[in-house]
Amino acid sequence: MSLFILKVPSLDCFRLCCTSTNHKKPLRTSFFRCPSAFLLATLFASIACHGFAQAVHIQTDRGTATVLVEPYAPNIVRVSLSLRKEDAVSAPGYGIVAQPLASGWSMASGEKGDVLKSSALTVTLAPQPKGPWPQAETAKFFSGSTGHVGLSIAMADGKPLLSMDNWEMAVPSYKDGTHEIEHDRRSIDPPFFTVGASFAAADDEHDYGLGQNQQGFLDRRGHVIECAHDYDAPSGQSVCVPFLVTNKGYGLIWDNPSKTTISLGFNSHNTFKSQVGQRVSFFVIAGDYDAIYRGYRLLTGDVPMLPKSAYGYLQSKQRYQTQAELMGVAKGYRDRKLPIDDLVIDWFTYTKMGQMDMDPEAWPDPAAMLKQLHAMNYHVMISVWPRFVPGSRYYDELQKNGWFEHLADGTPTNGLPYDKAGSDIDTTNPDAARWYWSTIKENYVDKGFDSFWADETEPDLPPNGSYFKIGPGTQFFNVYPLFHTAAFYKGMRADMKQRALILARDSYLGAQHNGTIFWSSDISPNWDTLRRQVPTGINFTASGMPYWSTDIGGWQGLPYSHTPVHTPLLDPSDARDNVGRYDDYPELYTRWFEYGAFQPNFRTHGTRPQNEVWSYGKQAEPILEKYLRLRYQLMPYIYSLGWQAHENGAPFMRGLFLDFPDDPNVSDIGDEYMFGPALLVAPVTEQGATSRSVYLPAGCDWYDFWTNERIHGGQRIVAQSPIEKIPVFVRAGSILPLGAPVESTNEVQRIEKIRVYPGVSAHFTLYSDDGTTYAYEQGKHDITELHWDEAAKKLSHSGAKAWNVPDSAVLQVVQTPEQQ
Repeated sequence: MSLFILKVPSLDCFRLCCTSTNHKKPLRTSFFRCPSAFLLATLFASIACHGFAQAVHIQTDRGTATVLVEPYAPNIVRVSLSLRKEDAVSAPGYGIVAQPLASGWSMASGEKGDVLKSSALTVTLAPQPKGPWPQAETAKFFSGSTGHVGLSIAMADGKPLLSMDNWEMAVPSYKDGTHEIEHDRRSIDPPFFTVGASFAAADDEHDYGLGQNQQGFLDRRGHVIECAHDYDAPSGQSVCVPFLVTNKGYGLIWDNPSKTTISLGFNSHNTFKSQVGQRVSFFVIAGDYDAIYRGYRLLTGDVPMLPKSAYGYLQSKQRYQTQAELMGVAKGYRDRKLPIDDLVIDWFTYTKMGQMDMDPEAWPDPAAMLKQLHAMNYHVMISVWPRFVPGSRYYDELQKNGWFEHLADGTPTNGLPYDKAGSDIDTTNPDAARWYWSTIKENYVDKGFDSFWADETEPDLPPNGSYFKIGPGTQFFNVYPLFHTAAFYKGMRADMKQRALILARDSYLGAQHNGTIFWSSDISPNWDTLRRQVPTGINFTASGMPYWSTDIGGWQGLPYSHTPVHTPLLDPSDARDNVGRYDDYPELYTRWFEYGAFQPNFRTHGTRPQNEVWSYGKQAEPILEKYLRLRYQLMPYIYSLGWQAHENGAPFMRGLFLDFPDDPNVSDIGDEYMFGPALLVAPVTEQGATSRSVYLPAGCDWYDFWTNERIHGGQRIVAQSPIEKIPVFVRAGSILPLGAPVESTNEVQRIEKIRVYPGVSAHFTLYSDDGTTYAYEQGKHDITELHWDEAAKKLSHSGAKAWNVPDSAVLQVVQTPEQQ
């Protein structure tokens, strides 16, 4: 029997009618213990808002299971199944901020089962199967815990989109090898089940996203992804963002925060299996890639504009040990007239882990230092760890209040005997989170620090077997980064006028909303790691996380010596004090820096004696300076890309599959990518290489960024790439706004050129604002729509005035060498 729930056309009214006073859980979680009371309450609330309305979602039984299908938009549905009714009908998990909204949906029930329809989708829940199970004989000894639930989703025109073939919800058992997780559950916790589902996967399906996996492949199909934060993953840290993007017209959010094994394409199925849960819950977002990202944004939150400085250059190393050293670096950049915005102070500034002080011997006057750096147009980020050692000034208070990640008996979790860095604060506890920010404010914000490196947000002590305020760490294994970055973001929004900027290594659904940029963790300084960073970044940003970067040059210390296969392209002899006997390291660093200039965030870091652009030899220095200046020349373009990500949720470091879905050749190209709509970037990741193969997608012509040579798309070419050149191509029909030279984003940068790459008509939205505050959220920004009419060979623009000279003074229509 199906239960039809009433539609409320207004989202605000839906929240009024169906949400509890604490705005945390929909009332249906408790009302379904008394279904009649729930129906009456919803009926009266709906009448109060809009009068009588039609049925909008499915809640029904299939054997021993309860199934809930509810819409969130015409192209978005959530499916929840459980053997426990109260869990099936409870609200989505952490990271989901949207409320169900069924305007435009209709409901019918008949011989084909229960059918939910909108202008975009048809969701069919097949009737209860009749007759005995076909494999009744084997069921005498081997049987599943769940019955069949026939769920299929099709486009409005009937084209199949996704079908769930199987689902599971099993008690921990020796048969499945899962019995040990029962040791991670207390008597006060809900029962543990392993949960999973399997979906049909077409033979030509390609899969992307799912967070960070550094094994070096782009297309996830044919691979098994362990969706879990794992600092020690063999290829480099893995990060779980359970959001799958496919080429088949749908994205899927797996709504489970525990460790999840995802196998894609095996036996023509995509299978998700989570270690712990009380239900299967997932979202399906239908449409093209743009629609999928808009849907992800709707469900999990937007991407705030970062302070403009975050789009510039961030200088860091492991580590600047003294105030004098940092000031020397700051002076070095300004004396050389090089553009830079952010200086980053890494760990061990404190006298004890968790002391939240700055050692006065090394940092005698941080407040005065920061005033001086601000006067030099610098912004300063400092690393703040979530760990506290016994004997530090806050440890006893945290322990007394129960604010640590802890064992079942309340003992704070620690990493002894090898890890002596103390215990992690539990920022899933709102009281602990508020205290944590207030303490950071007192010790760092009040001194003048601008932004924060929220390091070790896995958390550093893996939570399986430990407990958070929200429940067992085994069940909520992956959510700590969401809560921890939110503790910073909420505090910064409340107590600081400038926009939040937080650096973190881990993420989860919704963490993109917390003013956070992410990086690929403590990677190794070698060519293989550099090569694997390219597909790693493409998939991470495809996971709804537009801001990502690498430690340029790798974080780990350099080996004592390294003999390259090929003669190094740069002479290391005048950088021996920095690179030792790693003969090809200046070449590696330069190639990495070239790639970094075209990442969403441009940040250098690593364990080397020096790490500034003048630290890698006289041959490397002018090349590094060239790309540093180029980054700021591209600032009007890059900052506008940030606005577009804010508006639509889509990444601007984009796999070719996102922009050229009709070109079958791009589905597994992971060594090149689009940087915004105009630029195709092909990093050089092979030692000694002075050329590389580049595929130029079909459907348009391309210009070599450096030579203006025009090349037809749909072919693979050999791109010349001497050490000073990273292959970059511009799509014909692009408008590329370029800025005048500046040394900091604090300076007002005028538009120097509007460069048009002709071939077809083009459009670009140029965005600017004050670069520091949240006034843009109230519409205080400038938008200029640029349009190139190919037939008329004319540039037009509307909206805000972006330059104060005649158009002819800024317009640059690119000519090929033959035309010049």
